[in-house]
Amino acid sequence: MGVMNITRFGHAAVLVDVAGTRILIDPGVFSVDETFDLTDLDAIVVTHQHPDHLDQDRAPALLERNPDAVLLCDPETAAVVSFGTWTENADGLETTVGAVTLRGVGARHAVILPSIPRIANVGVVLSAPGEPALFHPGDTYEYAPDGVDVLALPLSAPWAKSSETVDFVQRVSPAAMFPIHDCTIAEIAYGTYWGQVSGHGGVDDSRLLGQTEQASFELSHN
Repeated sequence: MGVMNITRFGHAAVLVDVAGTRILIDPGVFSVDETFDLTDLDAIVVTHQHPDHLDQDRAPALLERNPDAVLLCDPETAAVVSFGTWTENADGLETTVGAVTLRGVGARHAVILPSIPRIANVGVVLSAPGEPALFHPGDTYEYAPDGVDVLALPLSAPWAKSSETVDFVQRVSPAAMFPIHDCTIAEIAYGTYWGQVSGHGGVDDSRLLGQTEQASFELSHN
């Protein structure tokens, strides 16, 4: 049975250590400073171009510390970022980094307002033989891939409401989940949001991971 170590680094930033591979997802402006000091990364994944998922001021230094990391992002982000050499991700596209397969999921960001054009958003499923599979959706509940063991769950956003969050959890039906995308929640109200999804999502292993907190997931992916 494989072990996946996950460390949160603020808001949507997640470090995944699995199968001898280190992958960082969505280092944005709400991420703690330690995010951009990380080294020995094998891949950096960006789901979309919004600043809370990619901090274009601090990310260049992160890339300098990890010159051999594979850089993977949606095609619109690849077109606008002026640093690094990025590989375009897309729905169903698989990229191999070490023993880990990174599969693109989805195409578009959730609707914020009808008057705001939707940008690209490509989530990612990380999987390796005998290891748990993790899904980070970026900013959307639209896509619910099969075979997800661990869900990085966007807990609050201008595009989301709690009933949609719970429905998304139920459709993905992971074995375990933890919150991301939560810097929009006041501390006094946090328990309300997490209580709704942990109480009604149907996931027994719901872990309330804080900033820079690490957890190990020992789940077999079938």
